[in-house]
Amino acid sequence: MKKYIPLLVLAVFMARCNFETPTQFSNEANATVLNSLSGDKATFKAVIAQYKGKKVFIDIWASWCADCIKGMPTIKRLQSEFPEVVFLFLSVDKKNSAWKKGIQRFQMNGEHYNIPTGMRNSALVDFVNLSWIPRYMVIDEMGAISLFKATNSSDKSILTALKPIQ
Repeated sequence: MKKYIPLLVLAVFMARCNFETPTQFSNEANATVLNSLSGDKATFKAVIAQYKGKKVFIDIWASWCADCIKGMPTIKRLQSEFPEVVFLFLSVDKKNSAWKKGIQRFQMNGEHYNIPTGMRNSALVDFVNLSWIPRYMVIDEMGAISLFKATNSSDKSILTALKPIQ
């Protein structure tokens, strides 16, 4: 009987935990300040609001990230397959020069912003529980998070999330 107690405790704990995927960004995440290519600052909420009514693919990346770079050809294919989707690239490079050189070097087309704190000390980074990049997310036309976590550009859930609503 005693050996079943830890299993019972674990079952109760798991039943009480909320493993749901968020469909909206927290107020704190929305308040995260991003830098634009021109040097302007905007909150994440303001950046996302620009694309209301459109599907938004978010790619959190860095110029130094080998897995991010490896996924770029797939992202470019997605861009050609889904031209109506906004491709929003959020860099976690700490140096603006590295971020901007990365955009040019990898010929990245889309909307570009930088999270100036990098992968730490940001409510947005904390909200998405960013422990690995690249990180891909999709926001639907209604502004809800339809794909919260993909770490491989070939993940089939990306295609599913990007397909138009029928």
